[in-house]
Amino acid sequence: QVQLVESGGGSAQAGGSLRLSCVVSGEFRYWYSMAWFRQAPGKEREGIAAIHQFRATTYSDSVKGRFTISKDTDKNILYLQMDSLKPEDAAMYYCARASRWLRVGSIEAIDYSTWGQGTQVTVSS
Repeated sequence: QVQLVESGGGSAQAGGSLRLSCVVSGEFRYWYSMAWFRQAPGKEREGIAAIHQFRATTYSDSVKGRFTISKDTDKNILYLQMDSLKPEDAAMYYCARASRWLRVGSIEAIDYSTWGQGTQVTVSS
């Protein structure tokens, strides 16, 4: 079983930066596709960044150019670097892992089977 634990959330001012981490632990042979999702109160969960085989990445339009997903396979950590934060980026952020390599494309929660508990991000204007 693979476990995911996020950290790095907190408060930031608009225009600032935060880096989220997701520690991947447990028995696994391949990383498989991993992604970051977020959910704000009263809104649906939104897939915002994913990393696939050969480190191919995809981003939602809402974060493209501001957020960067990456992974350190030696430390087993998935990262989300968030720059130029906006008040609308405030949400609970989740990392998730698929059970296979996915094609680069839209980031859909149904494709991901393992989830972390989330880390809260607040952004003040």
